Amino acid sequence: MTARTLFEKLWSQHVILEEADGASLLWVDRHLVHEGSHHAFAKLAGRGLPVAEPDLTFAVVDHYAPTRTRDLSQVHGDVPRMIETLERNAATHGLRIFGLNDPRQGIVHVIGPEQGITLPGLTINCGDSHTSTHGAFGALAFGIGATEVAHVLATQTIWQTRPKTMRITVTGELGPAVSAKDVALNWISKLGADGASGYAIEYAGPVVRALSMEGRMTLCNLSIEGGGRLGMIAPDEATFAYVKGRPFAPKGDDWDSAMEYWATLPSDEGAVFDREVTIDGSEIAPTVTWGTSPEEALPITGTIPALQDLPADKAARARDALDYMGLQPGRPIAGTPVDQVFIGSCTNGRIEDLRLAAAVLKGRKAQVPGLVSPGSEIVKRQAEQEGLDRVFKEAGLEWVDAGCSMCVGMNGDLVAPGKRCASSTNRNFRGRQGRGARTHLMSPAMVAAAAVTGKLTDVRPLLEERS
Repeated sequence: MTARTLFEKLWSQHVILEEADGASLLWVDRHLVHEGSHHAFAKLAGRGLPVAEPDLTFAVVDHYAPTRTRDLSQVHGDVPRMIETLERNAATHGLRIFGLNDPRQGIVHVIGPEQGITLPGLTINCGDSHTSTHGAFGALAFGIGATEVAHVLATQTIWQTRPKTMRITVTGELGPAVSAKDVALNWISKLGADGASGYAIEYAGPVVRALSMEGRMTLCNLSIEGGGRLGMIAPDEATFAYVKGRPFAPKGDDWDSAMEYWATLPSDEGAVFDREVTIDGSEIAPTVTWGTSPEEALPITGTIPALQDLPADKAARARDALDYMGLQPGRPIAGTPVDQVFIGSCTNGRIEDLRLAAAVLKGRKAQVPGLVSPGSEIVKRQAEQEGLDRVFKEAGLEWVDAGCSMCVGMNGDLVAPGKRCASSTNRNFRGRQGRGARTHLMSPAMVAAAAVTGKLTDVRPLLEERS
């Protein structure tokens, strides 16, 4: 048989039919919905349709989840209405829901893996672009639009055109305090925000294999910011150890059968990708963004690019970005003052992320205010059991409940106009964290370093002091 990639195996196993124009109808194994899915439920109601497979659909309160109170009577604006609408739709269609007061509540891309809903070999869809996170388990996972959400609800299938394949191999070994977030920002800065447009990405190489599952989820999460349709990593022993015993994971003989199947998924030796990219992990440094796109990033030791050094099309964009960000070309990025910090999101809100940030903050005081929002209530409880919450609070940061929070600001957690935020989130677009907000993306450890110094700072010396 012809050697096949992980993507090719999963695609072929889920195709129901293929049209002459190349469009394929795929079976959907897991469908995740949140408050923003209300348009799709309205479409179903308008046509009098039920959810086709309610046992395969999971509802999650996350985008609008208030983080300072769980009493909706104390919350204003759209938040109560959006949450109550999801709860009503879930009840109408008999869906499992991880509601606001459920002890398992959290960000959809955190609790899917946490609960074992996410498994190798599955197709997973959600009306959220960062659904690619689940690809860290060797799943075919990608975000979809509102019309597509309605189609999945009604049929448990989705029409897609097959993307090309790209393999990003990260060789060598990461240096101290260099994380999956830095790997992602590094390749996006090299290839551009559209560098992987039209591709399904598979991450490979010794650096990727050495990542924890939390790190792999971060890497796959950010695939979208480089234009990828999805990101994925072949399952291995680390994957199996993470999944085993999760509430929705297979048990007993089913587990043994699943393991046999999962072992067949990694790309075959000699499998051909449409594009190959190789990055030397040893050359990656802690990375921060300077502009209004994830591709506008550089090592913390670097210098904001001079406009004359950029191609004409990028120079015009950079000029606008620097004007918005209030930065000067040719200046070192390190030392840029920040007004506040945020640690959380589906990119960097897991227990490993909180541990890394706490390692920097322990025994130190933050020079600026900040918010720490765990990715789920389970992560929050674990962090509290480990005493991480005390580290954050003693440093002067605010410790709140789980949700998307300041990543997207739908729940009211916002950066004020003109204020600069060091953030562990995934997007630094204009207004992403609030109208006029200036966002610098970086790892949780780098956010912690910015907190204790009040400026964009290389975290490595701060951690060396601990050794």
